[in-house]
Amino acid sequence: MYRVAVETGADWWEVEALYDLCFAPGRTALSSYRLRNGVAQVAALCLTLRDGAGILAAAIRYWPVRVGDAPALLLGPVAVHPTRQGEGLGGLLIRDSLREAARLGWQRVLLVGDAPYYRRFGFVRLEGVVMPPPTNPERVLGLALRPGAWDDVKGRVRRARGGAGPE
Repeated sequence: MYRVAVETGADWWEVEALYDLCFAPGRTALSSYRLRNGVAQVAALCLTLRDGAGILAAAIRYWPVRVGDAPALLLGPVAVHPTRQGEGLGGLLIRDSLREAARLGWQRVLLVGDAPYYRRFGFVRLEGVVMPPPTNPERVLGLALRPGAWDDVKGRVRRARGGAGPE
């Protein structure tokens, strides 16, 4: 039995420790982290997944960004504890959070990741959307939460300023 909940301030250190465990220590040097600096995460979409004993098994976060003039969500990081990988927990968090993002009125989501993994959730390579270097353009993926949401949206991905939210 697992419990999914919105991440709270009390979860922060434990979630950060999970990210440190699952990703290289230099994870905060990645270009996607530059888009997160000084920007509040989209709290309603940042989820934790705990087992029946209350042990953190997985977590996901989202951040507001701008692509050209269009608001978007930046998905990530998503992490599953190494002892729980292969159980579908990451997929559960991704599906639940994407449904909630659509319900909240968000139009589009982007991430930097492996297309073969994220394709099952509907993500496709984004043409003309440029993440800060040194991001590999082949790994810039997007999902339209509303039909046509990525049509004609091009440009550099940059940090959201102020009250970033859905259109």
